[in-house]
Amino acid sequence: MTRRAIKISEPRSGLSATALLLPEKAPENAAFLWAYLAEPRVVAGIHAMWTGPEISCPVPPPHLHGQSYARPLPAENATLTPQPGDIVLSYVPPRMWGGNPNAIFDIGLFYGQDARLFFPIGWLAGSVVAQVLPEQREQLAAACGIIRRNGACDISFSLVEASNG
Repeated sequence: MTRRAIKISEPRSGLSATALLLPEKAPENAAFLWAYLAEPRVVAGIHAMWTGPEISCPVPPPHLHGQSYARPLPAENATLTPQPGDIVLSYVPPRMWGGNPNAIFDIGLFYGQDARLFFPIGWLAGSVVAQVLPEQREQLAAACGIIRRNGACDISFSLVEASNG
């Protein structure tokens, strides 16, 4: 059986992972990613400062302006403590974070234990919208460790169909 999935890659670190979307658990958030990634995207990634083992990939505001998918998202399949392999979509409404007039959509790649969705504005539940295939999680962790040491990078996202068993 094939399922909708996301291919995530970054050549310097060797990151190459497939994450199965979870539309049955996070329908609106999965629909956002499916619409946003209708064309392959390159998004700046940086190791998170507050959340622990995460590569944070904020969706650039120009990718959102005037798009029907750029609407408020509910917390679905919500977590405060993402697990290794979780792809978490976090939505922050306009003006909530430091008065920023734009909504923030962030794709978080979680790769290790003890992650938490705690930010300078406090706790913020995110939606587990996809999960990296179990057999690729070790490689994800190794690549994310390299990104952490190397600094900011460009992460490519594209849609694929993947087998889940």
